[in-house]
Amino acid sequence: MLEALEQAVAQARAMPMSSSVLVNRAEVMDLLAQAHAVLPTQLTEADEVLAGADQVLTEARAEAEGIVTAARRRAEELVSTEQVVAAAEVRAREIVAEAESTAASMRREADDYCDRRLADFEIDLGKVVTQVQAGRAKLAGRLTEDRPRHSPS
Repeated sequence: MLEALEQAVAQARAMPMSSSVLVNRAEVMDLLAQAHAVLPTQLTEADEVLAGADQVLTEARAEAEGIVTAARRRAEELVSTEQVVAAAEVRAREIVAEAESTAASMRREADDYCDRRLADFEIDLGKVVTQVQAGRAKLAGRLTEDRPRHSPS
């Protein structure tokens, strides 16, 4: 309708020396009447479209809020899981450090025990060596006593 009105004015005959034009009154009035007749229907349809758009917008906002809420919940779960994993890793490192410390302590204690046993064995061996040397010395003394003495002839 508006295009028809625009076309009627655009094709109207111009008045000399003026920006005014001559339009067919009946044609323009008919177009305006048609516009008035159609306008309430179109406004009603526009209102319905807007109401539908508002409904769609409301539903979209509700859905978006649901998605955001779910995303936040999932993010909290992931953060919580990540914190549990991080805490477990820290505890695992602590356990490994404790085990290594305990193992080093046990190695030192085992080495110390072995050293004490070897020292005791060394002392015992020293006594045995002393006894063996004393026994050999005694035998050597007897052997020299038991040898016939040669007299010079």
